[in-house]
Amino acid sequence: MTRISELTVRAQRIRRHILRMIAGAGSGHPGGSLSSVELVAALYFAVMRLDPERPGWPDRDRFVLSKGHAAPVLYAALAERGFFPVEELASLRRFGSRLQGHPDMTKTPGVDASTGSLGQGLSIAVGMALAARLDGSSRKVYCLLGDGELQEGQIWEAAMAAAHYGLGNLIACVDYNGVQLDGPLAQIMSIQPLAAKWQAFGWRAQEIDGHDMAAVLAALEEARTTHGSPSVIIARTVKGKGVSFMEGSHKWHGAAPDRAQLAQALAEVGGDGE
Repeated sequence: MTRISELTVRAQRIRRHILRMIAGAGSGHPGGSLSSVELVAALYFAVMRLDPERPGWPDRDRFVLSKGHAAPVLYAALAERGFFPVEELASLRRFGSRLQGHPDMTKTPGVDASTGSLGQGLSIAVGMALAARLDGSSRKVYCLLGDGELQEGQIWEAAMAAAHYGLGNLIACVDYNGVQLDGPLAQIMSIQPLAAKWQAFGWRAQEIDGHDMAAVLAALEEARTTHGSPSVIIARTVKGKGVSFMEGSHKWHGAAPDRAQLAQALAEVGGDGE
């Protein structure tokens, strides 16, 4: 099995975990979790330097899920990577669970930043990247942003700071699915021209198909080898990717499928029924 096919199978498993978790909890955010699967799978299974046996290892690469409501995709990746048992995914959003609706670094192994309030994650990542430089560490910092949260001014303050300090160890990924909570991004508040904005702030920018695993890997490799300035990967994705009745719909930003919808979604995503 090739590296791409292995990652594709892993992405498929992550999608199945996301759907089961959210259906079991009766709440959650499937749309933006499903759209970012390839990005997260590539990071956790091919790119980031991690050790599940030592989640607090100082020289590990860092990951900040700025769009914290997409916690299911992060939890699924962490479980598949071995940070905690896959069976624990069934506890999503349950009272006393380590898997809360938004990531909590004080409770969940492998979570590097507590997030949820949109617009703050890139600032956290800038601080982590500066800390790595002060530590003399080669670790990288990755930050996954939602396209809707780019409407927040704090994102651009952080972008300006990252370029000012020449944080070549910082890589941002934008899950550009074009749909936010209340509808199409372009109608609510357009963020175009997006690549030009990042470039104007001093970032190196790449635009890719965020569901093409080969393109994702190539973009991440390019970003990792860039020095002297931060990098951003603008990944064109589909909200609710893989599930026909969820794709491109803002109605599935924060809604859970019922039993019949779950069965249909799992059949469409495919897999070995694990």
